[in-house]
Parts: sequence; structure tokens; C-alpha cells
Amino acid sequence: MANNPNSITIVGNITRDPEMRYTPSGAGQATLSVAVNRSWKNQQSGEWEERVSFFNVVCWRDLADNVSASLKKGTRVIVTGRLEQRSWETESKEKRSVVEIIADDVAPSLLFATADVHRTERKGSGDGGGFNNRAQGSTATSNSGSGGYEDMGEEPF
Repeated sequence: MANNPNSITIVGNITRDPEMRYTPSGAGQATLSVAVNRSWKNQQSGEWEERVSFFNVVCWRDLADNVSASLKKGTRVIVTGRLEQRSWETESKEKRSVVEIIADDVAPSLLFATADVHRTERKGSGDGGGFNNRAQGSTATSNSGSGGYEDMGEEPF
């Protein structure tokens, strides 16, 4: 992963419980939003200022199952993955796009919390986050009209 120029790592709080869905072929997909806070001291006013950025995160297969079963709103997490743009057209023919993080791994931050880790049995040959699909040239373009997450080209598995 170190040689991938499209790698990203964020640390923040989950803003809503992960939402679990399944593709028609049965692949699990969990989506979540992570808020990342940045604060700094304004040199002119001497006051502390803060800015919050929100990132949509998409997890696939085993990672999706584990994220959905383990994490909830408010949990501080560390997310590693890649940025991917997904485009679609609305029912009224408007073009929309979004940049998401396709997660390779998601972990609870242990800076201010503890975790009880339980190993799960691996279900498939993939790592659960789409890492193997990167080498296969997967895309995340959807023309579903609703902008939903219906089978976004992350297959085959």
C-alpha cells in the first residue's frame, strides 16, 4: 500500500451507525460517515478555531460485516483506504458525483478508549476492503439514477 499515491488515512468520529447493504450477488457493503476535527489557534485573535470535515467511507465484504457488527455512532476510528470518485445521473438528468474513501481497514482508536478484539473466520480470499480489486482495475461509477450503492462495480470477488 505504501507505493499507492492514492492512499489516505483519517482519524475521526463516526457520525451515524454504519449502514449495511448487500449487492445482488450477496457481497456485504457498509457505509459510514466520519467527522474529522481540526483546531488551531488564530494568531491574530488568540482564539481557538475549529473546522470539521466529513468523509463518506465504503467498506466491502468481511470488513463491512466486521465494521457493522463492531462500530457505532460516536466511535473514534482510524480509516485507511483510497479515494474514489463515483458519478451518477439523477432521475431529472442532473449529473452528480461524490468522492468517497474505499476502506482497506477500519479500526477503533485506542487513544481514549479500550477495545475487546475477537478474531473472525475469513470467508473469502479478499481482504474485505477492496485491496485486491485495486489490482483488477475496479471502478465505482454508477448510473442507477438514485445515486445509491447498488453494485458499484466492485465485483468480481
